[in-house]
Amino acid sequence: MNTHFDYILRLGDNALILAQRLGEWCGHGPVLEQDIALTNISLDLLGQARMLFTYAGELEGRGRTEDQLAYFRDAHEFRNVLLVEQPNTDWAYTIARQFFFDTYNYYHYQALLKSRDERLAAIAEKSLKEVTYHLRFSSEWVLRLGDGTETSHQKMQAAIDDLWMYTGELTTPNATDLAVAADGTGVDLLKIKPLWDAKVADVLQEATLQIPTAGWMQSGGKDGRHTEQLGFILAEMQHLQRTYPGLEW
Repeated sequence: MNTHFDYILRLGDNALILAQRLGEWCGHGPVLEQDIALTNISLDLLGQARMLFTYAGELEGRGRTEDQLAYFRDAHEFRNVLLVEQPNTDWAYTIARQFFFDTYNYYHYQALLKSRDERLAAIAEKSLKEVTYHLRFSSEWVLRLGDGTETSHQKMQAAIDDLWMYTGELTTPNATDLAVAADGTGVDLLKIKPLWDAKVADVLQEATLQIPTAGWMQSGGKDGRHTEQLGFILAEMQHLQRTYPGLEW
């Protein structure tokens, strides 16, 4: 297994699948401003995915383009974490999912600035400004909902509780993580974990929300084992290219 390719592909998959989920809110946001904000975040993530897929395709050496990597892989070939494929459900779930991922993504990209892979470090530098805004946006909404009305507090706590079991995978290294951390191209997730824990704890405390006590975590996305949700996402996202291969606007 080419761990370098696998690692960069995962970063692209995380961005692509979360972008697709956020895109589902387009035209359905609670108010126009937030509808547009989520659409813009989705576009940011899509731009990051394109850079990462282009680089991954070059590393792989099989001539696959960003479009081929996005549209012509099956679910078991995707390496995104399980969190990003979870359904929107409601506004609170969308914000909780975004906050958990944004916190990880922020510290991850900060650490990638020091990658010995200059191309990857450049992608991280270009993306970090966007990722910083994403974290600010989702953090502010966690505070607004958690410390808002009784109903918004209950909805936010329910979302935090239900999605918590998908957060462990973010900072738990698999074989690829260990390999890229050892050779300096990737990030040591064990160093990211305390930063993630502290940030999440601070925001949830300020939002008057409780950190779930359950210790068991879901995993498998990084190794191609996904929930049924990814299949639904890909069926919609890949339909046009699968039906008309090579179609261009």
